Amino acid sequence: MNLFTRLATFGAVLGAGAVLAADSTNPPAPKLGSTIFDWGKPELAPTKTGARAIVFDAPTATLDEFHCHVTRLNPGENTGPLHRHPQEELVIVKEGTLEVNIDGRRRTAGPGAMIFFAANENENMTNVGPTPATYYVLQWFTPLTPKG
Repeated sequence: MNLFTRLATFGAVLGAGAVLAADSTNPPAPKLGSTIFDWGKPELAPTKTGARAIVFDAPTATLDEFHCHVTRLNPGENTGPLHRHPQEELVIVKEGTLEVNIDGRRRTAGPGAMIFFAANENENMTNVGPTPATYYVLQWFTPLTPKG
């Protein structure tokens, strides 16, 4: 089983970002090593607002967890009401136009834009363009990231 298959299986088991505690019944996940992830693998699965796929979700040599997913957000859809995450998050826009709301401050981001959300920032995004918006989400969890 290659690394990508292992990570895809690991991501599928965890679902949308759930983290399992390591114990005797759940051995620690393998650490993510250097690799290449081709665009289009894994395939995006339909959601009520577009589509999504977890690319990887695993510990690394220096992180408790490193997570990446791809989201395709349909025109007019958003990522939900303003919300907060305990971890930092980097969003890289591949295609489309997003309105980024950070604590009531709104800006537009298009292809190639990078959006950094600091930990516990009140945020959401809305696809304000006429076509689907596709973006990568990278999240990293360190020993300082609040658990649970």
